[in-house]
Amino acid sequence: MSNLTLAVRNSSTMLRRNLLHARRYPSLTLNLLLTPIMLLLLFVYIFGDTMSAGIGGGADRSAYIAYLVPGLVLMTIGSTTIGTAVSVSNDMSEGITARFRTMPIHRGSVITGHVIGSVLQSVISVVLVGAVAAAIGFRSTDATVLEWLAAFALIALFATALTWIAVGMGLISPNAEAASNNALPLIFLPLISSTFVPIDAMPGWFQPIAEYQPFTPAIETLRGLLLGTEIGHNGWLALGWCLALSTLGYFWSKSVFNRDAK
Repeated sequence: MSNLTLAVRNSSTMLRRNLLHARRYPSLTLNLLLTPIMLLLLFVYIFGDTMSAGIGGGADRSAYIAYLVPGLVLMTIGSTTIGTAVSVSNDMSEGITARFRTMPIHRGSVITGHVIGSVLQSVISVVLVGAVAAAIGFRSTDATVLEWLAAFALIALFATALTWIAVGMGLISPNAEAASNNALPLIFLPLISSTFVPIDAMPGWFQPIAEYQPFTPAIETLRGLLLGTEIGHNGWLALGWCLALSTLGYFWSKSVFNRDAK
C-alpha cells in the first residue's frame, strides 16, 4: 500500500471516529452553536430598529439583519472550532493519541481527521444559523449563483484556516479547560470586527484594531457576496488571511504533534 493510499484510508477512519464522537456527545457543539444564534436574535429583536437606523437603513430592522448575518456566520465558525481544540486536547490528555502512535497508521491522519471533521461541523453549523436567519427575515436576492458558490468556498476556506489554528491550540493545552480558554480569541475577534457595526462608526483609535485582523476582511467579503454589493480589496485580504492562517496552523500543529511524539 502506498503512503498516499495509507494516509487517505487512515484519515477517513479518523474522520468517522470524530464524527461518531460528535454524534454521541453533541452538547459541546450545541452549546457553542447557541452563542451566535442568541446574539442574532438579541441584536435583531432588541437592538434591530435602532441599529438599522444607525447604518442608514431607516426604522426597518431588515436592513440590519442583512448587515448582521454575514458576520455571525463567520463567528459561528469560530465558535465551532473551539470544540475542535477541546477534542484534540482530550485525545492528547486521555492517552488515545499515544495509543494511535503505537499502531501502524499514518501519523498525520490523527490530526487530519480532526480538521476535516471540524470543517464539516462548521459547515453544518453555518447552515443551521443561516436557517434561523432566513426564518427571521434574512434574504440574499441580489446574489448570483456564482457569488453563492464563492461565498460557500470562502466559508469552507475560512473554516479550514481556523480549524488548523484550533488544532494547534488543542495540542499545546494540558487539558480541555485550557484548550477552551486558549481558543477564546476565535470568538472574541468577531466581537471587535465589523460584525455588528461598520468600521467607520467606531472610535478613531479603535478602527485599526478592528480593520487589521482576519475576521473583518472575510466578513466584508462574505457580506458583499451574499448581498451583491462591492467587495473591493477585501476579497484578496480575506484569501491572504485564510492561506496564511492555514499554513501557520498546519506547520504549527505538525511541529507540536511530532515534538510530543519524541
